[in-house]
Amino acid sequence: MNDSPEPLVAIIGGSGFYQLNGLNGVEEIRVETPYGDPSDALMKGRLSKREVIFLPRHGRSHRLLPSEINHRANIWALRSAGVRFIISVTVVGSLRKSFAPGHVVLPNQFVDRASDQTRSTFFGEGIVGHVSNADPYCKKLRGILAESLSDTSVTVHPTGTYGNIHGPSYSTRAETKIYREMGIDILGMSNVPEVKLAREAEIAIATMAMVTDYDCWRPNEEVVSNKMVMQQVHENAEKAKQIIAQAIPRIPRVADWKEHRLLEDAMATPRYGWPEKTIEKLRPILQPYL
Repeated sequence: MNDSPEPLVAIIGGSGFYQLNGLNGVEEIRVETPYGDPSDALMKGRLSKREVIFLPRHGRSHRLLPSEINHRANIWALRSAGVRFIISVTVVGSLRKSFAPGHVVLPNQFVDRASDQTRSTFFGEGIVGHVSNADPYCKKLRGILAESLSDTSVTVHPTGTYGNIHGPSYSTRAETKIYREMGIDILGMSNVPEVKLAREAEIAIATMAMVTDYDCWRPNEEVVSNKMVMQQVHENAEKAKQIIAQAIPRIPRVADWKEHRLLEDAMATPRYGWPEKTIEKLRPILQPYL
């Protein structure tokens, strides 16, 4: 599917971010995957003189709950299209006073409290792999986003711990107290599975977490509501589009970072033991090792 001689960049849009303004020569691509349908069609075009793909995580009409997002189909479709870099945009609640609504956090760690283990890996069915997640978010791509943010008036936090929780309801006060004690800085419902899967697919990924609220941990603060979140979401989406346009030209046109060869040391099942049926299912991911 990828006719470009260089690796593509993908932007995954979160709540309120359903289209990418400035994307020229747009081609809508429907991809069939072994895991079912992606969240929406891939929107392929050019931005900042670079070929990119945009995918709205919840669909263009925000029709998918966090638990309904088919992350495996999304990442498989992007990898089959030639994507090797992903900028993931997501909205989050803050558990730290200094991470205020309107700020941007570039998480470097996550705590997974919600992922379905069987749906957040490509491995299984005769092929076992164990990809390291010690440093799950790509440091170099985070650096590019930080550099791009420095050109704006947006307050950026270059590190932070993302807590992945069950949705669609927001947390209780007791839960936010526990999350804060665990060292979690921001809360979301959908980012971690796509990070895990992107790493298995040897795609460098960084997340731009847009803070919308303080959840419910501050006693004198209005508790989070969908109305409150959506008021901030649209402003955040416009910020994200500006930052992405500045970040795209800074992303390399070759895929030679360590994230692009993570499977070299990850495979537990020797090559001769890989079932042909599973090889075909994972061909876009395993191709460099066949």
